[in-house]
Amino acid sequence: MILTMLIFAFVLLIRIPIAIVLGISGCVLLFLSGNSDMLLNSPQRLFSSLESYSLLAIPLFMLAGEIMNTGGITSRLISFAQKFVGHYRGGLAYVNIVANTFLASIIGSASAQIAMMTKIMVPAMEKEGYKREFGAATTAAAGMLGPIIPPSMLFIIYGATSGTSIGDMFLAGILPGILLSLAFIILVAYLGYKQNFPSRPKASWRERGKSFYQIIPALLVPGVLIWGIVTGVFTPTESAGIACVIALIVSFFIYKELNLRELPGIFVNTAISTAIVTLLIAMANIFGWAMTFERVPQAIAEWMTTVSSNPLMFLILVNILLLLLGMLVEGIALIIILTPIFVPILPAFGIDPIHFGVIICLNVVIGILTPPVGSGLFLATSLGKVSIEAFVKAVWPFVLVSIVILLLVTFIPGLTLWIPSISE
Repeated sequence: MILTMLIFAFVLLIRIPIAIVLGISGCVLLFLSGNSDMLLNSPQRLFSSLESYSLLAIPLFMLAGEIMNTGGITSRLISFAQKFVGHYRGGLAYVNIVANTFLASIIGSASAQIAMMTKIMVPAMEKEGYKREFGAATTAAAGMLGPIIPPSMLFIIYGATSGTSIGDMFLAGILPGILLSLAFIILVAYLGYKQNFPSRPKASWRERGKSFYQIIPALLVPGVLIWGIVTGVFTPTESAGIACVIALIVSFFIYKELNLRELPGIFVNTAISTAIVTLLIAMANIFGWAMTFERVPQAIAEWMTTVSSNPLMFLILVNILLLLLGMLVEGIALIIILTPIFVPILPAFGIDPIHFGVIICLNVVIGILTPPVGSGLFLATSLGKVSIEAFVKAVWPFVLVSIVILLLVTFIPGLTLWIPSISE
């Protein structure tokens, strides 16, 4: 086991993709344990780990996000946010957060959201007088909302891995997502008055009304999805297909910014993104399978129960562990590896798996901004053309605020469980 962990750390340090690292480590562990039958069956395990109806939602939501970005929805959401909050001091930073909040209810992926919005918002913020590193930090932090506000790729993966209702996970993320968005707005307000951020002329109510009218079709997507899931008209997986249909109708027939020639590129981008995620899921399943055979989950569970029987102490330990691991391991891999370890011991502490799922996903999205492995960090710095040192200095207040929200969600289960409970 120790040799496997050393190999895992070494291969990770030489920057081999995390999916390959997980696959190699899992196979090495099976080989060293002398279980040749499990090693020979690992290809079948790779395939069977993806035989989940719930996972169909991942490519469909990615497709919906690609269609909406190409179909002009993103630009209209940004314009709407500018009309309503752009005139305040630090207005374009507010626009960044508000636009990302809307997009989070459509895209569901932090990486996709950060990559898309960094290209748009960082140059625009720099042009209006903001420091480039602050623009990149604000965009990356606001991109964290993607996996928390439904629909969320992380919630889908957690639900499929733990057997928890994905619909309930979607509903559980609404309040934490709104709290996180409000916390970022308050932080920007504080920084704006402290550092004398620029503002822009106030838009007229006529311009605001016109902008709101233009985004009504875009708001159909999250509105229909949440209504359908709450009422039970369709499942979360079916809602992903509905999102694609609405996105096509809006982009083709209402905004008229999408044409048939752009569809092949959209499909290719969706296929590439889906392949990356599904390879990671399959390889992580091999690693988790091998770890389970070596009784690592059971050992961790036994250690956790000996440290304390207090549920809050258990959750604090989990948060510390996840925040540390989030600096080193990619988020989706972390969920797939740790969910089978922790979920079986939740009943012993009386913790609801939906509450725990939101906690683990919040930890993961904080990890995307922390060095040395944070994917959001590298996306924002490379696309925003900012040094990692300057970015880390600018982003730490957002990380600190995110940890405060994480603690609130940890200590107040009602923030995650109230909406799922009233929808039953």
